[in-house]
Amino acid sequence: MDVAEQAIAGGVDIIQLREKTADTVQFLDKALRLQDRLSKCQVPLIINDNLDIALQSSAYGIHVGNNDISPQYIRSVWKDCSSLGYSIEYLEQLKNNDTQVSDCLGISPVFQTSTKKDTVTEWGIQGVNEIRSRTDKPLIAIGNMNAENVYEVIKAGADCIAVISAICSADNPAKAAFKIRNQIEKAL
Repeated sequence: MDVAEQAIAGGVDIIQLREKTADTVQFLDKALRLQDRLSKCQVPLIINDNLDIALQSSAYGIHVGNNDISPQYIRSVWKDCSSLGYSIEYLEQLKNNDTQVSDCLGISPVFQTSTKKDTVTEWGIQGVNEIRSRTDKPLIAIGNMNAENVYEVIKAGADCIAVISAICSADNPAKAAFKIRNQIEKAL
């Protein structure tokens, strides 16, 4: 919770809760506590991979991958979902129905990272550029994003980034978030 607040102080404007090891009770508890804090500073909460938690916590949205619940199903159940993100692993996915019903696309990973080991394609800068040339949907660059590479990633066509380690592992999360935000704004 403290890291999230520090990240927001540094310029983060949306928070995603990604819980791969917590059980449902723990995940929901974290989501509700985080939603309470985020609502006070008007920062949206995105839940990763769990529709039930997203609905129960009144999250702003959800982000899923290919091995998760389908975006088509999410749209059929959660009609007023404000942000439905979908991570793509192949260019061919840009034409599928899940992509069509999604609000934004995760490019995952742009660069290999230890926090996402179940991925297929390492996109790189060229991949971001290629995907941007094929879709108008907002693109979220995921995977080893930090202050040293974010400028180039945004210039290649990503609209925003998803960050874990560069902020959560920093001695000063607010300062780390500020540096990243500064590079994004320079690139825009």
